[in-house]
Amino acid sequence: MILEPSQQERMEQVHLETDVLVIGGGGAGMYAAIAAADEGCNVILADRSLVGRGGATVMAQMTVAVAVGEQEPDHWQHHLEDTLAAGRGICDARLARLLCEDGPIRIREMDDWGVGWAREDGHIKQVHAPGHDRPRCVYVDFLNTGPAVSKTLRTKLSPLEQVRRIGELCIIDIVIEDGAAVGVVALHLPSNRIVTIAAGAVIIATGGLTRLYQRNSASANMAGDGYALALRAGAELLDMEFVQFFPIGHLAPRMIGMDPIMWDPFRYKLGGRLLNGAMEEFTEKYGQAETDGYVITRDLATYAITKEVEAGRGSPAGGAYLSFTHIPEADLRAAFGPVIDRLAENGIDLTKTPIEVAPIAHYHMGGVRVDDAMATRVQGLYAAGEVVGGANGANRLSGNAITEALVFGERAGRRAAAWALAGGGAAWSNSAAAGTIDLIRSAIPAGDSLNVAAAIVDLQHIMGELVGPFRDEAGLTEALSKIDRSRHRLGDRPFAAGGPFDVTELDWFDLRNMYLVAECVTRAALLRTESRGAHQREDHPEMQSGWQVNQIITLGDGGLNFASAPVMQEAA
Repeated sequence: MILEPSQQERMEQVHLETDVLVIGGGGAGMYAAIAAADEGCNVILADRSLVGRGGATVMAQMTVAVAVGEQEPDHWQHHLEDTLAAGRGICDARLARLLCEDGPIRIREMDDWGVGWAREDGHIKQVHAPGHDRPRCVYVDFLNTGPAVSKTLRTKLSPLEQVRRIGELCIIDIVIEDGAAVGVVALHLPSNRIVTIAAGAVIIATGGLTRLYQRNSASANMAGDGYALALRAGAELLDMEFVQFFPIGHLAPRMIGMDPIMWDPFRYKLGGRLLNGAMEEFTEKYGQAETDGYVITRDLATYAITKEVEAGRGSPAGGAYLSFTHIPEADLRAAFGPVIDRLAENGIDLTKTPIEVAPIAHYHMGGVRVDDAMATRVQGLYAAGEVVGGANGANRLSGNAITEALVFGERAGRRAAAWALAGGGAAWSNSAAAGTIDLIRSAIPAGDSLNVAAAIVDLQHIMGELVGPFRDEAGLTEALSKIDRSRHRLGDRPFAAGGPFDVTELDWFDLRNMYLVAECVTRAALLRTESRGAHQREDHPEMQSGWQVNQIITLGDGGLNFASAPVMQEAA
């Protein structure tokens, strides 16, 4: 058989070896790589986009919650109390404590590395965010916190010769031998080559699942890959039903290079007015009128906007208006001077025209189940950042996301390095990787059976309409039926057009993961017959004490298995 060049390359196989492999080059992944290298390990840091340029950290433009206590007295225990309260009784207290206790250490370390936290009178400046009992959140500026954190970590990584950075590498499966993670099988997008990587330890740092929803606040590569990789490797997931929706995500007009959740500080500082399509205030119809300040809670704002749209009273793009036209320009500039200029570059003048906002998928509280060493139940397999479940319970406290990335990334890097340097578990096995390699090589032309790009959009629509901020049994059951039918059409062999950057093939593997993760979210939401935090069941509107448990998911030969487990309390 004569192979085309791209096919010939596919038959060739590149093999790499390292002590620690980090999957995901966002904030958590970069911090993990730095920490593992500091312990003396050789590290491969792999990302399906460009290292330090994808994920959620680089897109975050707001604040970081941490009890540094420089402007007024604070302590990590106060931060912990607020985190546990926001989590509505189902936080893993060990992980929540780790986040809050180690947060100041990581923020000061980042300060030493030159991140540039904003200062006032020589102290790191702190601002008050919703859910905190005092000003606690640090920032670089209101446009640049996430990008500055990412740039600082990239700069720290750059001189580390023991860290090899590989971008545009899509991890297909984690390879398991004798119950231990020993590496991965991947697809290098530019060359279309299969790449196998043997590793003493593997860290999943792939972020959340917001790409399951068409309206979202994160990078396009956050489709839940890490959850699917972990499940197929034998790890557990927990609390997958808890997807956090931000109520006033930017909808219209088009805005480039700015965080879609940027309107939060505008509202609570300046009192932006929520208006329906008829330019009428409407929140009082849903239990809480607004006056001059940002007083309505996120869950109620989400509910009110959703119901106005359902009633046909939404804005043209399908949301609500957020208006600052009653605020003098001088006041806008005094609060957000450089932001006003960036908005002007996008053709937005807040003194003249309201913008449109709507609830968007923003963060995922559930995820991979780990202990306080960031270790899964699979030997040699660790997780870090948003892909970890449990620390934030049913609802994440504002500002905890970057803190979580830095703290969990550092911990995972050190603990994975210790495992690898101690000899790890089993050795790499070509036979254990063979099944995934055969799957990649079995690719067929797409044909007419399924347009994979259109199928992704269809799945996003199903999730947004039926598994969004407000759920009920009928909608969740319908969603499961639609997901199952679509997944059946996907088949068990990849579609591929051939050649480098094969988008068709990448979409197929994305869908493979997305259907699995979407089923996890939907089945978990159907089972939890109560409303708690970000999970709101309109047919079960109250929080039930009997549901103060974590839902644990495993993958077996017969599909997904669900079990309940007591909430993990902090060890004495």
